[in-house]
Formats: sequence, structure tokens, C-alpha cells
Amino acid sequence: MKTIEEINQHNVKKILSEKKIPDFYPGDVVKVGVRITEGKKERIQYFEGVCIAKKSRDLNSSFTVRKISFGEGVERTFPLYGTLIDSIKVIRSGKVRRAKLYYLRDRTGKSARIAEKIRKKIGIDVDAKPETVTEENVAPAAEAPAAEAAPVAETPAAEAPAAEAAPVAETPAAEAASEAETPKEEQQSESTSEKK
Repeated sequence: MKTIEEINQHNVKKILSEKKIPDFYPGDVVKVGVRITEGKKERIQYFEGVCIAKKSRDLNSSFTVRKISFGEGVERTFPLYGTLIDSIKVIRSGKVRRAKLYYLRDRTGKSARIAEKIRKKIGIDVDAKPETVTEENVAPAAEAPAAEAAPVAETPAAEAPAAEAAPVAETPAAEAASEAETPKEEQQSESTSEKK
């Protein structure tokens, strides 16, 4: 015989397979689409505000949304898995430090603002998988630094004798000396032409 909790969990899974409900928390600005029937017509009315409370009780889960309408605070409590809710969209996520934000009822204007939680968004959803440590992963990493360090030590010693033996090092000095002499000769020829 199934308990009430098992039945509720089964119903929640069934509802979630049909309808997608995003993850949102107290402090988030949420836009809730509510189905309203007027006579034979049905339409969707949106209620946008700050989620000030969220209650997680399986099938009986609910959340409270608060907004300021024409200077008056309006709060509505919605059943999370209710049939009247068409859609839930998170507009922005708020950075808060408590689960119930009832203190917003006493505040108006700038003091009722909630800071926005900045999340880094990349184009691709990346799932971080914990990497298991095995001998194959550890062994190449330990050998790699030793292999890299050896050629680095040999390279300066191999290059130093080649640099000393090559006349390439002398040519720039010779060119610099010849360049230094040419301006002196030009200056002397200019000074002699001015004297004449």
C-alpha cells in the first residue's frame, strides 16, 4: 500500500514531465502566467514581481510573489504545481541572505530594492564532472615536469659556446662602430665646407 507521500511524489513527477518549471529562489523577479477564464473565453494574465517566499512540500509546494501596483503592495500565493499556472519565467535573480523576505512589506522605494546576483553566462552549458584520480592520470603529470626541466637546463649551455664562436655577435658591434665613424666624417666635411 502506498503512502500519501509516495502518491504526491508520483504526481509531481507526472506534472514535471508535462510542464517545465524553472529553478527560482526567494529574491528573484518572477513573471507568472495565470490562466483566467471569463465565460467561455480563456486568456493568460501575467503577474510579475519579487518572490518573497517559497514553500517546498511536494505536491503542496507554493510560492508568494509581491509587486507594487499603483502605489499599493499586492501579494499573490500560487501553488507551484497548480493547473491554473501556465508558465513561470525568471526575469532576474536577486542576491538575498534569507528565505522569507517579509521585511519588504514595510519598505517602499529604493529601500525595497534587491541587488542582482550576477551569473556568468556562456553560450554552452558546461557540466563539471569530477575527475577520478588513477595511476594513468598521475604518472604522466609527475614525469612531465622532470622532462621539461632537463632540456631547459641544457639549452643555455648549448647556445653559449655557439654565441661566442660565431662572428654574428661581432658584426653588430662592427656596424655600430662604422655608423659612429660616418657621422663624424660627415660632420668634419660639413665644418670644412662652412669654413670655405
